[in-house]
Amino acid sequence: MTFKTTRRIFLKTAGAATTLALPTIIPAHVLAAPGRTGANGKIRVGLIGAGNRAKWLTRALSREGSRAELVSVCDCYLPQVDLLANEHRQNIKADPKWNVYQNYEDLLASDDLDAVIIATPDHARVRAAVLACQHGLDIYAEKPLSYTIPEGRALVKAVRKHDRILQVGTQQRSTAINLYACKFVREGGLGKVHTILVKNMPGSRPADGLEMQAIPEGMNWDRFCAQAPLMPYNVDLHRRWRKYDPFTGGTICDRGAHALDMVHLAMGWENVAPKRIEPTLAADNYWERGVRLYYPDGTVIRLESDGGPAFGGIFIGDKAKMEINRGRFACNPKGLLPAFEGQDTESHVANWLDCVQSREEPNAPVEVGHLVTSVSHLINICRIVGRPIDWDAATEQIAGDPEANKLLDKVRRPQFALPQV
Repeated sequence: MTFKTTRRIFLKTAGAATTLALPTIIPAHVLAAPGRTGANGKIRVGLIGAGNRAKWLTRALSREGSRAELVSVCDCYLPQVDLLANEHRQNIKADPKWNVYQNYEDLLASDDLDAVIIATPDHARVRAAVLACQHGLDIYAEKPLSYTIPEGRALVKAVRKHDRILQVGTQQRSTAINLYACKFVREGGLGKVHTILVKNMPGSRPADGLEMQAIPEGMNWDRFCAQAPLMPYNVDLHRRWRKYDPFTGGTICDRGAHALDMVHLAMGWENVAPKRIEPTLAADNYWERGVRLYYPDGTVIRLESDGGPAFGGIFIGDKAKMEINRGRFACNPKGLLPAFEGQDTESHVANWLDCVQSREEPNAPVEVGHLVTSVSHLINICRIVGRPIDWDAATEQIAGDPEANKLLDKVRRPQFALPQV
């Protein structure tokens, strides 16, 4: 593989600009066999996307400082890197020594990485992850894993072809109390579960009626738009991109990915998709329509209320009912499941690093992330067409509905085409 020369950028600090040091070790994917690290014994990690989520991720990575270190950061809006650096100084009590990039292709092509964390907006994630696979890097990819179902499948193929470790950022799979509650449901503690209530989180909406504004200094807006159409800059598109179709599937693909992931984990549906999705409740906006998901075993998931747990669901069985949310659970009848007595910890980044070293599957592997994210996308498609859709999980196609089937994928700008796998 040919690596292109990387461009080093000055990282501004208070009152000065510091040139970041060149790498001094050879990365594991060049020098070592799978599971081994570079010359200093640490896993050298790059970060793509330096926004709010990156603060949590870099704090988690810093707790693993004896075996991993952040060496490179990339963001198409460079002031985000400055903000992350300030966060690092406050929490780590040390100045960062990062190589800084505005173009993730340059970061991935550098020769000083073993792994990469991808915390971009949804629409940019899969392309960066496929390229990371091709560069021999292991990956922590934030959720939702993909922007469309076909590109999610492409990422599954890339991870397996290149024998990479990929952890999806559904961190409740590494939270002890959530694992405890899900295991109880999965092993029949509620009897046969027939209905699951999940909060009806909205999808995304068209990016209409936004005025053109000046692109802020330090922003490469073309890179931010990535595969999406190059639209006039607007601060709402930039800062609240989670609302808009060009960049995301909305909250149902964000918090909804956590909620549906807990449902799938509790039900043991690691390879099981809904066979039918139906709209049930009218709404002023199509992206807020209620839906029901029908699974092959007869279980129905109902997304029809604004209430309920934001990061899980309410499981109704023929013997009992149970709510699972992030870091807690509640049973009816009360006391059905003894209180959790273990340490209520979340170790998702640590689990990823464990697997980078051992080459074992992480708690949230790529296939699981692709499946759960696909369910979120299907909910949105059902809302848009406003009628039931039947899902063929084997072919990943909507049966007998060409109009709905066209919504599975998005048109990409050619310069951000997905690499062939």
